[in-house]
Amino acid sequence: MKDVVIIGAGVTGTSVAYNLSKYKGDFLVVEKHADVCEETTKANSGICHGGYDAVPGSMKAKMNVEGNHMMRKLADELSFPYKQIGTLVLCHDEKDFPNLQKLYDQGIENGVGGMKIIYNEEILAMEPNVEEDVYAALLCEEAGIVDPFLMNVAYAEGSNLNGVDYKLNTEITEIIPEDDHYKLITADGEEILTKAVVNAAGLYADQIHDKLLGDNKFEIRARRGEYLLLDKATDGFVSHVLFNLPTEKGKGILVTPTIDGNTLIGPTSDFVDDKSDLVTTREAIEQVIEKVNDTVENVPVRQVITSFSGNRAHETGGDFVLEESKKGFFDCVGIESPGLTSAPAIGKYMAGLVKESLSLEDNRDFKPGRKPIPKTSEMDKDTHNELIKENPKYGKIICRCEQVTEGEIVDAIHAPVGARTVDGIKRRCRATAGRCQGGFCLPSIIEILARELDVDEEEITKKGKDSFYIEKRVK
Repeated sequence: MKDVVIIGAGVTGTSVAYNLSKYKGDFLVVEKHADVCEETTKANSGICHGGYDAVPGSMKAKMNVEGNHMMRKLADELSFPYKQIGTLVLCHDEKDFPNLQKLYDQGIENGVGGMKIIYNEEILAMEPNVEEDVYAALLCEEAGIVDPFLMNVAYAEGSNLNGVDYKLNTEITEIIPEDDHYKLITADGEEILTKAVVNAAGLYADQIHDKLLGDNKFEIRARRGEYLLLDKATDGFVSHVLFNLPTEKGKGILVTPTIDGNTLIGPTSDFVDDKSDLVTTREAIEQVIEKVNDTVENVPVRQVITSFSGNRAHETGGDFVLEESKKGFFDCVGIESPGLTSAPAIGKYMAGLVKESLSLEDNRDFKPGRKPIPKTSEMDKDTHNELIKENPKYGKIICRCEQVTEGEIVDAIHAPVGARTVDGIKRRCRATAGRCQGGFCLPSIIEILARELDVDEEEITKKGKDSFYIEKRVK
């Protein structure tokens, strides 16, 4: 009998897990995919929002601001990259200025700090590539960027080190209430008994809710956003996260540095019927390229190295739903933007609800943090040489674009809740994430995964089920 089962291993579910591990109990995270960070968390802007655009008094506003204020300490504790670079909301026409002022006032009401309104000359001094006729901008110094993959992975590793179990490739198909517990049925027919359930299933949280309650209380629609990622040669093109002030023409396209020195532009925003549909389209890519010129000038689109899309879980009520819907059944529903920023606060809040409901005691053995994978590309020569002396694998470059060594890939595989797929390697140490997108290093990564997992190379996948690289060998 488990004390708590968390359904979903995105950043929300793993944050809940990490915060729950501060209490005594038998906790399990179940995830239908082959790895953590396989749905919304893997495909977003990587922005730590300030919280000025959330409706005052909403759960989004509360969680956003609190999560933002927790981020720096948490990034240090769990060793994931975070930079407080600030955001600029650009107002291009003086007639729209009252809306910019409203955004500032709303931020003040929400408790956002470090905000001020600046004008043309100061904006262009900070961001020379902004459209030169820009009138004003809202600067929020509390906002920043984060690595969403490593944040998710760090939560998973930190919770696992503190006793939380993870069961991947496990889809929950039925939830049956018993006298004082729940029986979860998996797609493989396995039964999991638990005193409580946390529904952190993202796009599918409405369906998980209905497996138990069947009241159609929530409706989650998938809102797809498509992005373009530019090569690291564009590092410095912008130094802040740039948004356009929403107007009657729409929100426009954001431009932001990534935590690793790329430039990211996008997203589009379109509802799609199929929640699993993550295609990218020519029409959307052309839309991004066209609209980004309203934000900045001379975007080096010839430096695009890949496109991708992600679906957001938009609950038609418009706000986060964080509650105990039935005794022992906890919903985290409608976690869309600013869900990444809000995750630290959501995890703390939901763990508190569970603690109170189950009367959990503090875990005095809890140890914060986790040991990150060494990033040899950022080491000085002497430190790197010492590491090579300890393990020669840190001296063999596998991914030349990102300067990732064999030692780092092996570490990613053998870490708590370690990588089992090529995408899992990419998110933990960036191998295949560079300019060639795995064109040269992929065969070596497949070989290393097979060797370390003691399986045939034919069994290695990109992202789990039905994503095999090798169908059969030629004899």
